[in-house]
Amino acid sequence: MRIRNDQSAAVVVDIQERLFPHIHEHEQLAANVVRLIQGLHILDIPMWVTQQYTKGLGPTIAPVREVLGEAPVLEKMTFSCCGAPGLMEALQESGRQNIILFGTEAHACVLQTAIDLLEAGYHPVVVEDCISSRRPNDKQVAVARMRQEGATITTYESLLLELCVEAGTERFKSISKIIK
Repeated sequence: MRIRNDQSAAVVVDIQERLFPHIHEHEQLAANVVRLIQGLHILDIPMWVTQQYTKGLGPTIAPVREVLGEAPVLEKMTFSCCGAPGLMEALQESGRQNIILFGTEAHACVLQTAIDLLEAGYHPVVVEDCISSRRPNDKQVAVARMRQEGATITTYESLLLELCVEAGTERFKSISKIIK
């Protein structure tokens, strides 16, 4: 199945200040997420951001906040982003079926969101190098489970190039600068 631009939306999952320093390889994760978000903006992919219990875990980390633009931030208490007030309605209104997921933690919020999206008839596209957990094994098991459940697993560079479709365009030139 091809992941098409006009059929895709994105959810940035709980990349928050108080938890983020404890995430495995968090510096590389932040750099990858920033590149992915920049590319999604170039490709005009609608995006929503979730924050799990902001009072306790803090806001989205600064490097990510700085590139989010006007993406709505939704507060939640459920692990699954599908429980964030207004998200499912927004996804339905967007008319897009491929939901790009990235953030933390892979084995909790990302996993449960992917499963709930599948149950709701959406197709989750999990960006493997833009998700993580505190422990590497938790991420590894979560990725295997999401794949087994039917989610598509990809990388940010592969996804951006697939959404871009062709070389030689202004969008491709902009994407190319991000992924170099």
